[in-house]
Amino acid sequence: MLEQKYSGIKASAGIAIGKALIYQRKEFQIPDRQIAEGDVVAEVERLSKGLKEATAQLEQVHQQALENLGKDEAEIFEGHLEILGDEDLIGEIRGKIRGELVPAEKACHDVYEANAQELAELDNEYMRERANDVRDIGKRLIHAVAGIKMVSLAGQAEQVIVIAEDLMPSDTAQMDRNKVLGFAIDKGGPTSHVAIMAQSLEIPAIVGAGNISSKIKTGDMLILDPASELVIVNPGEKSLSYYRKRLEGYRQEQVKLSGLKELSAETTDGHQVELCANIGSEKDIEGALRNGAEGVGLFRTEFLYMDRSAMPDEEEQFEAYKVIAEGFTAARPVIVRTMDIGGDKGLSYFDIPQEENPFLGWRAIRICLDMPEILRTQLRAILRASQFGKLRIMFPMVISCREIDQLIEILQEVKEELWEKHVEFDESIEVGIMIETPGAALIADKLIEKVDFFSIGTNDLTQYTLAVDRGNEKIAHLYQSFHPAVLRLIKLVIDASHKAGKWTGMCGSFAGNEEATLLLLGLGLDEFSMSAVNLPRIKRLIRGVSYAECEKLAARVLDLSYSYEVREQLKKYSSKVEL
Repeated sequence: MLEQKYSGIKASAGIAIGKALIYQRKEFQIPDRQIAEGDVVAEVERLSKGLKEATAQLEQVHQQALENLGKDEAEIFEGHLEILGDEDLIGEIRGKIRGELVPAEKACHDVYEANAQELAELDNEYMRERANDVRDIGKRLIHAVAGIKMVSLAGQAEQVIVIAEDLMPSDTAQMDRNKVLGFAIDKGGPTSHVAIMAQSLEIPAIVGAGNISSKIKTGDMLILDPASELVIVNPGEKSLSYYRKRLEGYRQEQVKLSGLKELSAETTDGHQVELCANIGSEKDIEGALRNGAEGVGLFRTEFLYMDRSAMPDEEEQFEAYKVIAEGFTAARPVIVRTMDIGGDKGLSYFDIPQEENPFLGWRAIRICLDMPEILRTQLRAILRASQFGKLRIMFPMVISCREIDQLIEILQEVKEELWEKHVEFDESIEVGIMIETPGAALIADKLIEKVDFFSIGTNDLTQYTLAVDRGNEKIAHLYQSFHPAVLRLIKLVIDASHKAGKWTGMCGSFAGNEEATLLLLGLGLDEFSMSAVNLPRIKRLIRGVSYAECEKLAARVLDLSYSYEVREQLKKYSSKVEL
């Protein structure tokens, strides 16, 4: 049988080699018929019994998610339980049964599908992905009403690579990571809950792979290579031999890299930088510390606001920030970014108007300055938690000195409220901003006078500098952080902070790019913050080079005209580094 290759989108890193398991949910045929008026009471009763059964099932899934994934991902199913128990939706289903004289299964299907379709049509990737969650809940209720047991991926007897048209969050939550070596699905994107869960489980995964589920059958030998965004079906001996060596090399490398955990990120000539982790919840603390993080360069607090029916209150936020602060202690500072909603991140319960250019629209501090009580609540919680560790505050999407003045004024008012109530907090808490636009970079010398530090968000900085939508596949080749314009702006920001006796970090994905490490080091970057899994490799690179040589390399690179020249120069130098 000939070897075949199919492409998709990387959702979770790693390599998997094993046999395919085609996973298909048995689709229940929705009854398309009328019921007699005398049957309405019985149908409503079936709905009530099905609702109890579906709730019990979801509570079990929630418990499994807590055990396998942690509190943050388990909250997804708390959200599912809220939607399942939504009285407006249940009332709408009852109304359809009574008013349209349809069976309970059809009423459930019609109501949930209508809600999912509304989400799918929104001009917001995050909210479109939530349509899948609504359908997941609806299918569970329909099966429960019909008395049909749903298929589960829990308790697989053999190790497999799961192939499916699509997976629901509840499918992924029940996966046994010792049995499911990886998965590839036809649908989905890198921001879906399925992708996020795969990363938490550290299961290699590919999404958006077209119609791959129709090309593979159970028992086929597969190689899953998310780094190359490839699924190889019935690989030949040459491919198998190559990937077995890669897999073994990957495992050996992980063991070696673990030995760097307690060592500093210091060059051969004594220049030291900080290596920190980007995190989304307390669940990420263990992985960050295991990989040697010296702190947190970005705590994405917006995850506290997602997958729920209302804003988190002050107490809930305080508890979350307190756990993070205690998890890292004063020796490992944590930068808490204030709510960064908008752009590609929406909230189901918060009305962000549809915009033609949401990345250029009402988002982040623009929302908070228009609705300051949201920010006040968050700042009170952060300040109260600051006595339990070393917290820093960071404001996203700042473009002017005026905005900083307004933000600092609100922060000062919140501090005064706490003083009046005799609430303890770190009165010298540091405040920084993200540099995400060319406008902010160009006035970095003015902005740094008002704050303690900068953190460069290269994802947005690249997008805005080059006028390239980073989510547009047609122009993805133009999205290039190695572009000389982006590099010059990075250098401008770092130099401005150093001239003022302050420091600059980077929390965009460029900070975790091994190809860029030596360049960023030479440009003078003080702190690198990234996904925890990347920390050991970046540390190894830094410990293998001279800072003086990296400075010379950066000077040469900044004089180049083309992105490809930049990358060629970096590859040429990196090849000489002994690891």
